[in-house]
Amino acid sequence: MVLIKKDTQAMIELSESAADHFRSLIQSQNSPGLGIRLRAIAPGTPQGDCQLEFCEPADLSGDEWEIECNGFSLFVAADSAAFLDGANIDFARDATGGQLSIKAPKLRGAPPDENASVVERVRYLIDAEINPRLASHGGRVSLREITAEGIVVLQFGGGCHGCGMVDVTLRNGIEKTLSEKIPEVTGVRDVTDHDKGRKPYFERKAV
Repeated sequence: MVLIKKDTQAMIELSESAADHFRSLIQSQNSPGLGIRLRAIAPGTPQGDCQLEFCEPADLSGDEWEIECNGFSLFVAADSAAFLDGANIDFARDATGGQLSIKAPKLRGAPPDENASVVERVRYLIDAEINPRLASHGGRVSLREITAEGIVVLQFGGGCHGCGMVDVTLRNGIEKTLSEKIPEVTGVRDVTDHDKGRKPYFERKAV
């Protein structure tokens, strides 16, 4: 196991099999200076994920952490470092070649506790539950504000922008979810200009 560190703090554990796998991939490319870059995608959200990719020196922004791994360098994006702290990268060989796995316990953050603000809790529910449902229709919703009266003001996008079923989604889906899980929420309001929607999932009926 290789411990990748920044100063004196352990950051990432890279198994010997994973290091061998990366080394073999880079050698097969026959490109001098080629390395591996690791970064977090949508960190701190339920959709958080890790991305590994080849990188040449010209691809680097200059603020990455460079870790020399006996034959290649692993570059960790600076803005991903906090979310990849404690990550483990392993490669398990099998009959089909092998499977690379990355376990990063801090990648997706943690649900806000009961002492978190209403805004934090609403945003988390939107990211964790509401938008993944809307994504099946190519839609999404974003938080604009929460009024002093507890009204959550939202704006729809994607397939929900101009959708003929958006009122049903708002009342039976979003409002129900938010009000059941966050007592401070008293209602929801849609401020989207649906007349400008270009690709609604359901066409709106002409009035």
